Amino acid sequence: MGQGTARRVDGVSVLGTGVRSVARIVARDDGRGGTSLPVLESDGPLALRRTRASGPEARVMLVGAMSGPLGGDHFTVEARVEEAARLSVGSAAATIALPGQSKSEARYDVRLDVADGAELHWLPEQLISAQGSDLYVTTRVDLAATARLVLREEQVLGRVGEEPGRLTSRLTLRIAERTVLDQELACGPGAPGGWDGPAVLGGHRAVGQLVVVRPEFSVEPVTARALGEGASVVPLAGPAALVTAVAPDALRLRRLLDEALTSLA
Repeated sequence: MGQGTARRVDGVSVLGTGVRSVARIVARDDGRGGTSLPVLESDGPLALRRTRASGPEARVMLVGAMSGPLGGDHFTVEARVEEAARLSVGSAAATIALPGQSKSEARYDVRLDVADGAELHWLPEQLISAQGSDLYVTTRVDLAATARLVLREEQVLGRVGEEPGRLTSRLTLRIAERTVLDQELACGPGAPGGWDGPAVLGGHRAVGQLVVVRPEFSVEPVTARALGEGASVVPLAGPAALVTAVAPDALRLRRLLDEALTSLA
């Protein structure tokens, strides 16, 4: 790690052009109608905390222990939900991508693996792309044939009154080893032309998507339709549906995605 700006991580000063941090979760059926967490590991700027839950699911909160990701940082979150287990993961606050002393991009990788008969709700708070930042986010989800998933991603381009940084986000979904979704969106300075035009964001500054996977969608597929102004749902090739939404701000975006989830229940 080279020399750079000092930051505090769990009370320790960290120098360098980039921080590496990995958080890991494993959820397992405890055999008593609940879910245990035999692995709950995190370091540096990523902290995992188990929270109170009712019923069979386990709940975990991802807490940021420092600012970032900054330029040159590389954060990774991995979660595996084993057969018949249920896990819900959220975050305590929005993640803010910030510029750093390093001119290289920051990386944030999410890797999710859900077994047969298991269920995962992945519901973090918004990712905010601050002016001058450069972040590449990848989310890869691997589901078994009878797994269930609710996954929400929300991205806000710029804080109030500022232009966004560069943000590239890629989402890949595989069900029973078959890729049913692989899409990438790049926004902000240096992104391919047209990202802010009518075919993509249309001038909006908040964009999000909701992926819902349920085995019963194989029998009764979701019908493609508009979900009010700024949102739509389409079926995927498999027991899955994708909701895409754009909005002028984070509050309106969350409302659109919440309404979409209710409509798919």
